[in-house]
Amino acid sequence: MALDPESPRFDVVLVGGGLQNSLILLALLQRRPESRICLIERDTRLGGNHTWSFHTAVVEPGDWPFIEPLVERRWPRHRVAFPDHERELVQEYATILSDRLDAVVQERARAHAPCELVTGVAAEEIGPRHVRLSDGRTVAAELVVDARGPDRYAAVGAAGYQKFVGLELRLDRPSPVRDPILMDATVPQTDGFRFFYVLPLSERRVLVEDTYYSDSPRLDRESLREAVFSYASQLGLEPGGVEREEAGVLPIPIQQTAEPSTQSPLVAGYQGGWFHATTGYSFPLALRLARHVAARVPGNVFDAEYHRMVQEHRRQTRYALLLNRMMFHAFTPEQRYSPLERFYRLPESTILRFYALATTAWDRARVVVGRPPRGFSLGRLISGGTG
Repeated sequence: MALDPESPRFDVVLVGGGLQNSLILLALLQRRPESRICLIERDTRLGGNHTWSFHTAVVEPGDWPFIEPLVERRWPRHRVAFPDHERELVQEYATILSDRLDAVVQERARAHAPCELVTGVAAEEIGPRHVRLSDGRTVAAELVVDARGPDRYAAVGAAGYQKFVGLELRLDRPSPVRDPILMDATVPQTDGFRFFYVLPLSERRVLVEDTYYSDSPRLDRESLREAVFSYASQLGLEPGGVEREEAGVLPIPIQQTAEPSTQSPLVAGYQGGWFHATTGYSFPLALRLARHVAARVPGNVFDAEYHRMVQEHRRQTRYALLLNRMMFHAFTPEQRYSPLERFYRLPESTILRFYALATTAWDRARVVVGRPPRGFSLGRLISGGTG
């Protein structure tokens, strides 16, 4: 279609105001402050209703000036617990909440003259160098980044689903939990691999999530809310109310379903496949892509380094898909936790690289080679989980 000659002209147009495009915008403002940027979000606020956590080792020193304002809290350690194995890991862990992301990104964007923030308006058509909005305007740019979120991700070939309900609890008394619990799988293993995730955000604010790697996308929110309160009581927490509720159902893929872009528009974030196919963590990949975009002029984003990064991402994702296939097809639902329990016996450096989707060949071999985890069935794996 012909572009409106009155359309504003930008270097980069970012469609979708979630984590990925927020990081791209902040990285551009730090590294290429002359950039003319337009961020488009269909809702009136950015970030939706999400929690993004990450191991801080994935952040390079030069990234911290734009990452630090987003961080709700950092912890020096965290722990995991399985039926036959518990462990404390001395790896710094951090979390970002959507409210803070919205406030920081909006403030930075509005304070930067070459930026325009368009909220409450949807993108109806996205082309290589333009975006047509639902209000009739057309926005033109050298580079268009489409990162409209997980609801646009193709779930073809999903083995199952990662689903959860999380409650941010307001406590009547200070929390006895000081460090995050990334996985507590000592709870009854119902509806697949089940664990609780706990983030002590402050003395009187704790996020508790009941999470499942399930065969079914069905989410009984009321039952899971009750389970969260019951588990919180077991931890010695005394909830006085709920500040926020977060829920999600994401496909666990076993085959490649998203091909990274090779030209504008750059399909980024979850819908572009830039996430960890096993854990669902998106921050390390979102930061990696934001770092790449911000280091280049818009016309050079799809350079040789980008293609190298894409190939490495595909290699890492193939490995994650193999693990998903094993988890869902080689184990019964109640024993699905076994590969993760074995995984958490590995060196901390291997665990860190796995979460960052930056494993070495030796890391990958250590996870799959050796005595199989308890409950492994070759027959089930060959039959696709039905044997």
